[in-house]
Amino acid sequence: MDSYSSYLLRIGDNALILGQRLAEICGHGPVLEEDIALTNISLDLIGQARMAYQRYAELESDVKDEDEIAFKRDSHEFYNCLLVELDNGDFGMTIARQFFFSAFQVPYLEALTQSEDEFLRNFALKSVKEAKYHLKHSAQWMVRLGDGTAESHDRMEESVNKLWPYTGELMIADELDEKARAWGAPDLLEIKKIWSDTVERTLKEATLTIEAPDVWMLRGGKQGNHTEHLGLILAEMQFLQRAYPGLEW
Repeated sequence: MDSYSSYLLRIGDNALILGQRLAEICGHGPVLEEDIALTNISLDLIGQARMAYQRYAELESDVKDEDEIAFKRDSHEFYNCLLVELDNGDFGMTIARQFFFSAFQVPYLEALTQSEDEFLRNFALKSVKEAKYHLKHSAQWMVRLGDGTAESHDRMEESVNKLWPYTGELMIADELDEKARAWGAPDLLEIKKIWSDTVERTLKEATLTIEAPDVWMLRGGKQGNHTEHLGLILAEMQFLQRAYPGLEW
C-alpha cells in the first residue's frame, strides 16, 4: 500500500467512523426533526467514506470493494482521528464533537478542491457542500445550547472540556500529511488558523469558555492506535460480515 492509498483510507475512516457513531442515534434523537438531521449527516459521511474506499479498491489489487475495506479490517488498520470514535454521550457531546470535526473538515475540503489530483478534487467538490451544512447545523446548536438554560450551558461546557484534548490531532501533521501536500492537501497549520477562528467565534457567541491553546493533545489514531471505543464500534458494525463472510444484500 503506497502513501496515496493510505491517505484515502485516512479520509474514508474519519468519515465512516463518525458516520457510524451518528447512525447509532437514529431513532433516539431529542426531537424528530433533529433525529432526521443527524441521520442525514450520518448518511453524508458514510457516502464520503464509500467514495474514498471505492477509489482505494481501484488502486489496490488485493481488495475487492468498499465493503471489504469497511468490514474486514481490525482496529489497528483504521486511521481515523481519535475524536470521531469517541462515545456519543448526551446530545451536547454529540453536537460538540460534530462541530469540532466539521470546523476542520470545511476548510480542509475547500483547500482540497484545488488539488491537481482528479479524484481528490472531485471528492472535495462534492463533500464540501455537505460539510458546510454539517458545520452550520452544529454551530447553531452550540450557540443554542451554550447560551440557553443554566443546565444546557453547563452540559455544553463539560462537553467542550472533555473533547478539547482530542481536537489537536486533526491538525498535527505527520509524515503522511506532508506527503499529501504533493497531491494538493493543505498545510495543516493554515487549517488550524481557520479552525481556531471558527471555534473561538462560535464559543464566544455560545458564552462557552475557550480552552487554552497549549492544552496537552491526545493523538495516535492517525497511526492506527485507538481508544477502546473503536473496538466496540467495529464489533457492532462488522458483526454480520464477520459472522457470514461474503454476504451480499
